[in-house]
Amino acid sequence: MSTHTAVGFRAQDGEPQRVQFNYAAPTTDEVVIAISHSGMNRADLMQLAGHYPPPPGASEILGLEASGKVIAVGPAVSRLQPGDEVCALLAAGGYADHVVVSEQQVAKLPRGISAAQGAALCEAFATAWFNLYEVAGIQPHERLLLHAGASSVSLAALQLAKHNHNPVFVTAGTDEKIAFCQQLGAEAGWNRRQGSFVEAVKNWGGADVIIDPVAGDYLAQDQQVLLQDGRIVVLGLMGGREATIDAGRLLMKRQRIQGSTLRNQPLPVKAKIMRALEQHVWPLLASGRCQVMIEKVYPLSEMKQALTQMRRNETQGKLVLAWEKS
Repeated sequence: MSTHTAVGFRAQDGEPQRVQFNYAAPTTDEVVIAISHSGMNRADLMQLAGHYPPPPGASEILGLEASGKVIAVGPAVSRLQPGDEVCALLAAGGYADHVVVSEQQVAKLPRGISAAQGAALCEAFATAWFNLYEVAGIQPHERLLLHAGASSVSLAALQLAKHNHNPVFVTAGTDEKIAFCQQLGAEAGWNRRQGSFVEAVKNWGGADVIIDPVAGDYLAQDQQVLLQDGRIVVLGLMGGREATIDAGRLLMKRQRIQGSTLRNQPLPVKAKIMRALEQHVWPLLASGRCQVMIEKVYPLSEMKQALTQMRRNETQGKLVLAWEKS
């Protein structure tokens, strides 16, 4: 079987290390993508720090999403062909100039969406869709609380919620981020630097669903504002992995707390999510009813500056790396 050489970045002593690696021709349902842009996520920071290794069998190359052009397809591939401009939801391998991935994790770019936008949409909208509709099972008009409101996932969830008639309250770290979320349709918000969000959310009316990438001491506060039969979905541990919950409130209000990760989901789950995005979200993006929120596109040579900006939480949306083609 013939192999080809690619360039990518792996975690080494807390920093991205440039490496060469070989990849084989695509088998069965796989495609090879020549990557033009790589989406950046907080998971990349965790992997660099040694706290979030790739799932078993996945590449050590960083990166959970990318966009580019299909250059080769396996014999069973039916949806894609060489030359297609695509985006991909990955378990690993996005910080590279080529990636081999099942076609089930790949979609053609929505009409009018650029390659840079394509690299910024898969992880955010897949995470938002999966957790709102599959995990939490949110229904029209149920009330939604989004923490880290200006993150790419929350901005995607906010727009989907607005389209499906769900009132949204956001928390974030600056007044500017709150205002940005309100421009996109959030009814109200709270600057976390002003203290607990509990009274503000209660005064707003409480929440049926909470999407929480923070955990830590937020969980106890989440419980206080969660309505009867409410659901808390924990996506991350920005506030720490230890938490205290009120078991009495959990019982009497029939609350549900669910942990959720996307990266290690099996292929059939990711395939289902990608087809749902194509059916339900791609038309919203193509028509402008939803937007891909990009803070900045960095050239690959400025990767370290981009990672520093992400560490400092100085973003309203996604950071994207552009591969410089020779």
